[in-house]
This record gives sequence, structure tokens and C-alpha cells, in this order.
Amino acid sequence: MAGKSFKGTRSNLSSSSDIPDPLGKPPIPSVTFGRRTSSGRYISYSRDDLDSEIGSGDFMNYTVHIPPTPDNQPMDPSISQKVEEQYVSNSLFTGGFNSVTRAHLMDKVIESETSHPQMAGAKGSSCAIPGCDAKVMSDQRGEDILPCECDFKICRDCYTDAVKTGGGVCPGCKEPYKNTDLDEMAMESALPPLPLPLPNGMSKMERRLSLMKSTKSVLMRSQTGDFDHNRWLFETKGTYGYGNAIWPKGGGFGNGKDDDVVEPTELMNKPWRPLTRKLKIPAAVLSPYRLLIFVRMVVLGLFLTWRVNNPNNDAMWLWGMSIVCEIWFAFSWLLDQLPKLCPINRSTDLNVLKEKFETPTLSNPTGKSDLPGIDIFVSTADPDKEPPLVTANTILSILATDYPVEKLACYVSDDGGALLTFEAMAEAASFANIWVPFCRKHAIEPRNPESYFSLKRDPYKNKVKSDFVKDRRRVKREYDEFKVRINGLPESIRRRSDAYHAREEIKAMKLQRQNREDESVESVKIPKATWMADGTHWPGTWLTSSSEHSRSDHAGIIQVMLKPPSDEPLHGADGTIDEARLIDLTDIDIRLPMLVYVSREKRPGYDHNKKAGAMNALVRASAIMSNGPFILNLDCDHYIYNSQAMREGMCFMMDRGGDRLCYVQFPQRFEGIDPSDRYANHNTVFFDVNMRALDGLQGPVYVGTGCLFRRIALYGFDPPRSKDHHQGCCSCCFTGRKKNKHASVAHTPEENRALRMGDSDDEEMNLSLLPKRFGNSTFLIDSIPVAEYQGRPLADHPAVKNGRPPGALTIPRELLDASIVAEAISVISCWYEDKTEWGDRVGWIYGSVTEDVVTGYRMHNRGWKSVYCVTKRDAFRGTAPINLTDRLHQVLRWATGSVEIFFSRNNALLASPRMKILQRVAYLNVGIYPFTSIFLIVYCFLPALSLFSGQFIVQSLNVTFLTYLLVITLTLCMLAILEIKWSGIDLEEWWRNEQFWLIGGTSAHLAAVIQGLLKVIAGIEISFTLTSKSGGDDENDEFADLYIVKWSSLMIPPITIMMVNLIAIAVGFSRTIYSVIPQWSRLLGGVFFSFWVLAHLYPFAKGLMGRRGRTPTIVFVWSGLIAITISLLWVAINPPAGTNQIGGSFQFP
Repeated sequence: MAGKSFKGTRSNLSSSSDIPDPLGKPPIPSVTFGRRTSSGRYISYSRDDLDSEIGSGDFMNYTVHIPPTPDNQPMDPSISQKVEEQYVSNSLFTGGFNSVTRAHLMDKVIESETSHPQMAGAKGSSCAIPGCDAKVMSDQRGEDILPCECDFKICRDCYTDAVKTGGGVCPGCKEPYKNTDLDEMAMESALPPLPLPLPNGMSKMERRLSLMKSTKSVLMRSQTGDFDHNRWLFETKGTYGYGNAIWPKGGGFGNGKDDDVVEPTELMNKPWRPLTRKLKIPAAVLSPYRLLIFVRMVVLGLFLTWRVNNPNNDAMWLWGMSIVCEIWFAFSWLLDQLPKLCPINRSTDLNVLKEKFETPTLSNPTGKSDLPGIDIFVSTADPDKEPPLVTANTILSILATDYPVEKLACYVSDDGGALLTFEAMAEAASFANIWVPFCRKHAIEPRNPESYFSLKRDPYKNKVKSDFVKDRRRVKREYDEFKVRINGLPESIRRRSDAYHAREEIKAMKLQRQNREDESVESVKIPKATWMADGTHWPGTWLTSSSEHSRSDHAGIIQVMLKPPSDEPLHGADGTIDEARLIDLTDIDIRLPMLVYVSREKRPGYDHNKKAGAMNALVRASAIMSNGPFILNLDCDHYIYNSQAMREGMCFMMDRGGDRLCYVQFPQRFEGIDPSDRYANHNTVFFDVNMRALDGLQGPVYVGTGCLFRRIALYGFDPPRSKDHHQGCCSCCFTGRKKNKHASVAHTPEENRALRMGDSDDEEMNLSLLPKRFGNSTFLIDSIPVAEYQGRPLADHPAVKNGRPPGALTIPRELLDASIVAEAISVISCWYEDKTEWGDRVGWIYGSVTEDVVTGYRMHNRGWKSVYCVTKRDAFRGTAPINLTDRLHQVLRWATGSVEIFFSRNNALLASPRMKILQRVAYLNVGIYPFTSIFLIVYCFLPALSLFSGQFIVQSLNVTFLTYLLVITLTLCMLAILEIKWSGIDLEEWWRNEQFWLIGGTSAHLAAVIQGLLKVIAGIEISFTLTSKSGGDDENDEFADLYIVKWSSLMIPPITIMMVNLIAIAVGFSRTIYSVIPQWSRLLGGVFFSFWVLAHLYPFAKGLMGRRGRTPTIVFVWSGLIAITISLLWVAINPPAGTNQIGGSFQFP
């Protein structure tokens, strides 16, 4: 293994380091406190001081220009940039606070051989120079790049030495290298052509920003600075060949005014088709639904008024408790029901998306994809609770998704820094070499291999290619071997580490003997390290934790597992079967999306903010490495079930008005749930009723996974045209003032108008404040306007505001170099967020275990909208805990987060005027619903108290009370039927949701309220544990986890409620039978409500029984003692009137 270290500095990249000479001469090398690369450039990599406010006087930035000499002849840019990227993809980058950023050149990443040319450690030819074991430079196909006609194999470093110190003579044939041969080789190897000359003094970032600085034409300079011939035709009135009819001779477009962007008449006359449609619920369903809500509100108001005016004088305490609970239940029902007044459905048109973005047009003659890039985040933290095989399958489904390969980048956040996850990722990247082309060739769905090979339906249905059966059999065999390797990784890593550790101990003992010849040699103890496949220490968490190598103390790590693909499709060899891929890939694109492993730096004494902190680290690293304007985040157990899901989400983002969407939320669908869905794991009432209803307001809430974000919305910017959309309710009274505001907006530059951050409408964008908000990485700050521009919809219609010209994103992305990855290491360090607004206003928001809801709330609060995308084929699928205890702990975590939200500044009562009223009601319900548990538990005990006392919540069961009760029950049932009608859920799913609402409300929600109050009042932090994704002990039973009973204190309240109600029913019957004057009406009322409670708790009781009687005895002992104590205590306090005897022999104390 070779290592290179870069001393961190505070300076940035020199603006002249990447500028080709206009006359075609090699670029002039420059140095700004950094190392010299093989291309002759000197690069700065990172900073070495935490405080950004010092250093301006302590460190002086300067640039030294070194003229070309016979000893300093940089490599041709077309080759050097590609070789630099190959070096980066084969290096493991580490670094962090007060440490040097290092690039470890990896000989191999995993034990098995890798063959795909994009993968780190890919197998290749060895250098022919004696004493050099480096790999030969290779192209996108993995074929050797040989700079001399004699085909002498030479690596990058040896070639550089031959050019600079060997007189440019080939070591093989002793003939001089020819630059023309290099250019031809670059073209033959599908390398990007040399860029046309750029203006002097234009840097990389200025080249990017030039996209936003010209609004005079629809066609602009390309992002990389390549000469735009179409723009030249228009702006210089030039022509190619005969005609050029599209451009009018006057040089302008139609009726445009000043700087307005107007399409040519030929384009204007073309019918404009929307990408999405809003499907309203039929009025025959929605109108009665709204009417019933209004009727039930009126009835509840009348009922509560009657209850207050008719107290039960015989049991005022019982009446008082019941009336307080009923008033709260009515209030809670209103909070839940009001946001459901405007449910809608939506649909997308993928054919229109393809026509607009991937079909040859006048502005995109080649038909290359004009879709924006997407960065996909996969988060994992503990390979013990989140099996690597599950994560690997999720990654494979991402790599095989149906989206332009060059526009995708997948980032895997390993917050545990485990070598097991790292090597599992590498194995997945290796297996993708055959899996991804197989999916593309045969249109496989789903593209998660574990799910695909587990399908119970006929796998050969609708498969037309003759070699499908043979290909499937071969891929299945490869996948079985892949699973064996993944499952064997823990033992493989342990054995490898033990072997290397034994070798190191032997070396240490030999060294000790040499130093102490006559003295006795004692046993040498050295730290037991974890070793990588190339025989070097793993920089992350070791199996045996030690200083700087534990879960909470390790360096930041970035490894480019799959380097960015080429811009053009790379098809399999014609007419032959690749031995490495086993299947015929003729005319099949074999490129793979970019795949990056990221483990952020962790150090003691820093608050790493759990998942939210890991997500923010990925946001910064991805902004520097790929800067996709959109971000899709997935949990490690949520895979892509519909390969076109991202296209469906992009339909909303790229449609008219899509620039005001902060995210597109997809519903969560789950696999492995028991057929009866005992604990409402599918949660269909929330995902198909509540979320569809919110879609008709300002948009659904963010639920943590399966969400496509707009990057600049995560950055905390306001939506474009926010002032136009939020004029307030008194705009008619202050028209003059509004005109002045709009006038000031009109004079604001377009790029600043689209990037505005401020809670008040008067606040303008202040670019000087960006470093304090985002940190002192100029790479990151400079990427923000680029991401904003690339995320705009197409300006293909006058109604599309804040758009971009067609064809602007057909250019290739910039190649990776070491400086980019080193900067990414810097922004994932533990100190980077200090004195910034990350987690407060920027990125995922800190301070709550439900960071997802808070993050979505902040975006809606700034005026953004969101959309709910329900696809015909489920977009994503994941797993959910079917075990009772795990399910209760999951609900506990959600409810605890809601309590935190209620007691924070994220309470919807404090929302800004930009949030709609009903949206505010929905968020208020999110923070309040756990408090319903207090009243729910009291109400569940009321039937038992009624039976014990012989009283009821009303004086008598008269006609008025029964009529109100009947109407309230009937309206509830009718509302449920109509909800089922417009949402498409089943009646059984609705009932399961009602049952688990009571189960969770009497257990987890109450505990959440207590924990939340303890945190607010006493400052006691709440512990957070991962939900286990592993299966049960019984491998032959898919639902083995369902029957496992694990002790939890959360079980005590529901068990107590059940036992108290059962005892109360028995006592009530006995009391009534042996009473002098039986009160049957009160008995029936109490028994009815007791059965209502027990019916809701039935799934809980069934779960306690288990399958083999595994319920802990302590559960029944404690619950029984509590129930008996409460029952006897009550009878002792209030014995039956007139006698204390029931049945003659049974005596009450």
C-alpha cells in the first residue's frame, strides 16, 4: 500500500490552476500550499485550524508560477485528468480535526478479485518497469491506455517520470512519445475531448456560475466552459450550412421585453403538455364526507353541552373525569379531522418526461438526457442490528435503477465506521457488475436481488428474450455465492485480523530480542487492530475498540467504490459473452452509477447528533463531489421496488411550479408483515388517508425515508417568488407599499432572487453571510448557486417562471481529483459545524429524535410546498418490526419526538404566516397527540370504576344520552366508510389502526409524555436505540419474531387495564345480581364500555400469549398484583349500599 499525505492549509484552490492556455499550450502550474500532482499542478487540500476567524493575519496566501522547463512538462490534460480520477477511485481518504488528510492507495478492497473498470481496486495489467508493481492506466472499459505505439505497459507515475526526467522517451522502444498519439488514444478510449479555449482568468467556479449570469438567450454557455455553438449562432447571427431557419434575422425572439427569455415562434406553437395531473376525489364521495364532518362537529358540540348541563349528582367525581376526557377527545378528533377536508390524488406522465428531457430537439440534437442529477443517501449505523446483506441489496437496487447513469451518485453513510459495512459495500459493487446489466437487459422488477429471487409469482412471465432462463440461472448462482461471501465477512475479517495481529506480535518480539540480547524477553502486548484486505490497518472502528478506533472516536473516511461513469453509454462487447459477466451484454450499457462510502469523523466531546448529523455530513460531502440538485434519502432496509420511482418524483420537480416544491414524499410500504397485520405495521391509515389529505393543503410531512429533496430547500433558502405568493390578508389596504417591495425585487439579479434566506419579506440575500451559515468551505458555498440553477424546471412555456433553458444539463460532469475528495474529508470532520447554522436552520434539524418531522416543518414554515407521490407500483419497500416490544419501542421513539416538538420552538402555534392554517393544525396535532394518552388511560379505567361503584358517567341511560351516543357512533362509522372509499384502504386495516391507537396510547405514548417532561423540566436526555432489522431465531418461520415476547415496562399499563376491567365485570355482575334493587342499566353501560376497551386491546393480549407460552411470568405477577390491589382498595373505600356481603359467604373488608 502506498500513502500520500497532504498538509492542510487555509487557502483555497488557485483560480489559475486549471486554466488551459488560449493558444493551446499546457497549463501553467501554480502552487498554493499543497502537494504537486502528476499533472504538474499544486493543490490545497484542507484547513488545519478550527476557528475561521483567525488565520487571515497568520497565514498569507500566495501563488508561485513555475514556467515550463525540460524537467517540468505536465502530462496532456486529456490523459492526466482521467488518470487523476483513477488514482482517486483507488484511494481511501482519511482525515479530520488536527490530523493530516491522507490518501491510501488500495491494492485491493476485498479478498475476491474485482473486474469492473469503475470499481476501486479493479484488476488490471502491471507496469512493465522493473521494480514497479503499480497498475497500468486504463479507460472506461478497463482496457490499458498505452501511450506509445510499441504498446509498452507503463503506470501513471512511471509515465510521468519518463516525460519529465527521461526526455519524453518510451522505456520500451526508446522512441519519443508523441502527443498526437495521446490525443488519438484518448478519443479511442472514449475519453472526453479537449475543451475549447476559455477566456483568460476564468476559474472552474466562474465557469459554473456563468450559467446563471446570462439571461439574454435561451441557450447558454455549457457548465464546463465548452464552447456553445448554438449560442454562437444566435448571438453572432452566424450560420452553419444553408438556412438556419430557427433563428430570426432580427436577432431577437418575438415579443420579448428587455431581458425576458422568450421561445421562438416554432417552439411556442408546439402544444405544451404537463408532467403531472391533479386528480380530485369524486364529489359523490367528498361532498358527503365533508358534510358528515360538519354534522359530527355539531353533534359533538350539542352532546358535550348536554353532558355539562346534566351532571351525575350521585357520582360527581366519575362525571367530572369523564367530561374532561370527552372534551379532550373531541378536541383531538378535530385536530385530526380538519386537515382531511381537501384530499387529492396525483398522477404523472413518464412519456412526457422522456419527450421533454431525453428526446432529440433543436436545443438537444443528440437526445442526451437533460434530467438533473440525483444524489442518493443510504444511512446505516450498526451492522449487528442492520445486517450488511440488507444494506447491500438496497445499494444494488439503487445502482440498477432506471435513471441516467451519469446523473446518479449513491452515498452510503456508515455511522459506525465498521469494516464489515465497508467490505460488504465493496462486494455489492463487485456483484453489480453482473446484476445491473442483467436488470437492464431483461427489464427486471424489483431490482433488489433478494426480493426478486424470492418472488412467488412466475419469474418467466412477459420475458421475451430467448436467453432469459439461462441468464437468470447464472445470475442466481452468482447471487448465492455473493450471499455466502457477505455472510462470511465477519468471520473472514476476524481471522484475517488475528493472523496479522499474530504476525505483528512475532515481529515485535524479534525486535525486542535484537534490542535486549542478554535480558529475558517478556511477552509483547500490542493493540489488536482490525486489518483491511490489502494488509493495512482499518482507520475506522476496530473489532476490539481502542483509542481513535472506536464507534465514537475514529477518523473521517471516504472511499470512491465506483468512480463516476463516462458520459457516453458503454456497451458490452458485440457478439461475445464476457467471461467476467457470464451473460451476453451486446448493446447493453454496462456503466454503473458513482458509489461512495462515507464515515464521518467522530471524536469524544462532540455532539454528533445521531442520524441528523450523519445526513448533514452527506449533504456537504455530496455537494463537493457530485452536487446533485436533488437528494433522495433511504434507510438501509428500504430498497427501490419501482425502478422508475425517481422519474416519477422528477415529474413533479420539473413541472410548472415545481421550483416551489421542497420535497416529494413517497409512501412507505413494508414486506414481511404477518397477514393479519396484528400491530398495524403497514400504517395504511396514515400513509393513504392522512398523507393524501395533507397533499391537498401545503403538502405531506416528511417521514424519514423515501423522500426526494430539493437541495437548496435543505440549505434553508426560501422558495422562489415567495413574496408573490404571500401578500397577506391585508394586501388590498397597503397596495402602495407592496408595489415598492415588488419593485425592489424586480431589480434584484435573477440568481439572488432565486436564492433568498430570511424570515421577513424585506430581507435580501446577503452572500457575505454564507460562510457563517454553511462553514468556511468555499467549494461548498460555490456549489450552492449551481445546484439551484440545475434544479430549475425547463423554461419551455411562458407560464414556467424561474426556469432554465433546454439542453443546459447535457454536458458531462467534472472529473474527480484528489483536492475534491480531500475537501470532502474536511467537511465531514467533527469540528466543521461549529459556529455555523447546520442543524439549526441548514440541513436536517437537530434537537429531536424525530428529526424528519422537524426538518419538513421548517421547510413548510418558510413557504415551501411538498407533494405526495403514490405510484401504481410501490416506489420503495422496507421492513418493519412485527414483534410487539420492538413495535412499542418504535412508537415510543416517534411519540417522544412529538413531545419534544411541542415543547420547542417548532411548535405549530409559533408557525409563520407562510404556513397555511390547516397545515398548521396538522403539525399541531403531531405535537399534541401523545398527550391524549393521559385522558385515554383515565377513560379506560372509567368502566371498571363504574362497575366497582355501581354508578355510571350519567345519572341514567335515558333516551337523550343513547340518541347522542348512537348518532356519534354512526357518523364515525360513515366517515370511516367514506375514508375507505376515497383512500382505497380496507375496513380491516382501519380497524387494526383503531386497535393499535389504543394500545400505543395506553403504553408508549404515556411513557413518551413522561420522558418528554423529564427532558424539558430536569434536562434528562432520552436514549435512542436502533430498531433491529434482523429476523427471529426460527429461520423456517417467516413470522417467528411475531411470537417472541420480550419484557418491557411499556406492557404494564395495558395489562393492568385489561385485568382491572375483567375483575370489574365479575364484581359488577355479582353486585347487581345480589343487590336489593338491581341497577341493570348502569351494569350494561359499564360492561359495554369495558368490552369496548377489551376489544381494542385484543391484539395486545394475543401478542402476550406468544406461540409457546414465552410470556415472562413477571408480567402477569406485577399486573395481577396491581389489578387486585386497585380492585380491593376501591371496594374497601366504597362498599355496596346497605350491605357489605355478596353471595352470603364472600366478605368485603
